[in-house]
Order: sequence, then C-alpha cells, then structure tokens
Amino acid sequence: MKNVRVGVIGCGVIAPSHIESYLGAADTEVAVLCDIVEEKAKMLASKYGIAKYTRSAQEVFSDPEIDAVSICTDHASHAGLAAAAIEAGKSVLCEKCLAASLPQLYKMLSVSAAHPGVAASGVFQHRFDPLLREVHDIVAEGLLGRLLTAEARLVCKRTDDYYKADAWRGTWAGEGGSVLINQAIHFIDQIIWTAGGVAAGGRACGVAANFGHHGVIETDDTAAAYIPLAGGAIGVVQATAASFEHWMYTLSYSGTEGFIEIRDDKPLEVRFADSARREEVARRLDGALEKPSEGGVGKAYYGGGHPAQIADFVDAVRTGRRPYVTFADAAVTARAVLEIYEPYLDGARAVLT
Repeated sequence: MKNVRVGVIGCGVIAPSHIESYLGAADTEVAVLCDIVEEKAKMLASKYGIAKYTRSAQEVFSDPEIDAVSICTDHASHAGLAAAAIEAGKSVLCEKCLAASLPQLYKMLSVSAAHPGVAASGVFQHRFDPLLREVHDIVAEGLLGRLLTAEARLVCKRTDDYYKADAWRGTWAGEGGSVLINQAIHFIDQIIWTAGGVAAGGRACGVAANFGHHGVIETDDTAAAYIPLAGGAIGVVQATAASFEHWMYTLSYSGTEGFIEIRDDKPLEVRFADSARREEVARRLDGALEKPSEGGVGKAYYGGGHPAQIADFVDAVRTGRRPYVTFADAAVTARAVLEIYEPYLDGARAVLT
C-alpha cells in the first residue's frame, strides 16, 4: 500500500481532529503542520510527535513528498489555499465552509474542475454518521412517500470570548457569517443531502439577526431560512448561537406516508400511516445506532465522522477514485448558506444589530 503523506494547513481548533484522524488511518503520515502563527504549528507538532512545521503554505505545496493537505484555516482563506494546493498537484480536504463568499466558492470549483485527477473533498463529517446515513437511505428509498418538508433546528451557545478568540470569527470578511455558516451548516447539509439536493434553479433565502453579541460580532447569532429542495420539498432552517443551551439539534422529515425526527443523534419520533412500514423504519434506525462508528475526535458534537471521512479521503488519494464528498457536493450547501447571507452583503457589509 502506498504511504500517503499529508500536511495540515491551519493549527487552530479543528486541526487536532484532522491530525488524530490521519494518525488513525492506515499507511498515512502527517508529515508537516503549517500555520501563519508558527508557534501554533510548533506546539501541535510537539504534541503529536510531528517532525516538521512551518508558517509557509507554499513550502508545503511545493514539497514533492506531500500527497495531500487538509485546509483548516479561516473560511476566507480556503479558496486561495485550495486553488494553490490543487494547482501544485496536491489533493485537498477542506473544512467547512468551503468559502466565505460566492466568488471565492466559484473560484475553487473552477480550479478543481480544471484538475479532475486531483482529489478534492469538502468536510461534512456527519454524512458518515450511521444514523444520519440511514435516514438518508430511508428517504431516498421513498419510505416516507413524497418528501414534503425537511427541517433543521440548532440551538447552541457561543460566548463573547469564543468570538474574541480569533479575529476572523463573527466577521463578514473572515467568516462570511456566523451561526449559519459555522454551526448550523452541518445540519443544513443534512437536509439538502437527504432530500437529494437543492431544486434546479432554486435559491435559498432567509433572515439573520444578532441578538446576543452586540459590539462583539457584525454577523448573525440567530437566523431562519427557506431552501427549495429537489422534488419540490420545502427546507426550513432555524438556528441560534445566543441560547443558554450548550448544543441541541433536531432534524425532521415529513412525507406523505411518514415522519421522522432525530434529536441529538437519537430517533425522537417515528410515525407512519402503515404500521408495518413504521416498524421497519424504527428497526433500521435502532440498528444504525448499534453500528460501529469511527472513534470520535475533538468536541463531542463533532461525532465520529472526521475519522471516517478522512479514511475515505486517504483511500481516494491512494486509489485515484472520487472522494465520497466532493468539492461539488459540499459546494451545494455552501452556496445555499451564502445565498441566505447575500442581502446582508451590500458592499458596506452591514453590521447586524
């Protein structure tokens, strides 16, 4: 087996999840860490026993021994770093959100399309959660009948100190938004993915507000949105990071024949017109909870998906196949979120109050 040598670009909060996932993958080596604040790279390199660190991403991209990179930086730098890596022939795994603006998103998609032999994947690790994959399959098989609505709700808490810890957080230029593009995007991705995508020609829209972080962030800590989904279903999103609740998410799918609701990684409601179908779906969901999953890394609400997605990415790099979540796949969700924000990006990048 070819030993895949990886560099991790950006040594902030999410980087350890990538490093630990690579260290757990077969025939994979984290060869170099990179951060513009070199001390951050040095500290993580020491913690994980990685011999090399640098502050120059270009140094990583020009190293002929590096096969792939994880991009774990601020949202606004993703597109430029991804494009440079791909043009250097390095496969790329880019954290969410792929970009902080639509022009950035289209740039990285264009570069990726021009280099079809270079693996390019966007992180949506919850697509690898056994329970949520089962929900996806149940909907895809038509067991709910025609899908009518898909709803994502997230209630969580982000403190002022959280936003102050990194200058890019809570800014339009650096983060591209806040609660929708950072925390809720995982669950927005779930309803889009499970419904089969966004309706052709459809455009997401919504409202955003800052209720709890005045003077700290210029972006949203609370939002609601509509997303037109494939097949005519209506996608609904509600999210806030101004709650007392640390973390609670709900995913609901309503169809002509049934209803499923998931709350914090467990089935909450399973209702069907047909009792036999209900029993079948309930059995499948319960069975998904018993399936072994990759060990969790990072914060508990990250789930076990990072190791699973990184194992898939490494295999794609090694074999030359497409990764399970391509740039194009991840871009569907990124585009929907960025469309919701567009009314707030009027050139002045208005501060939400």
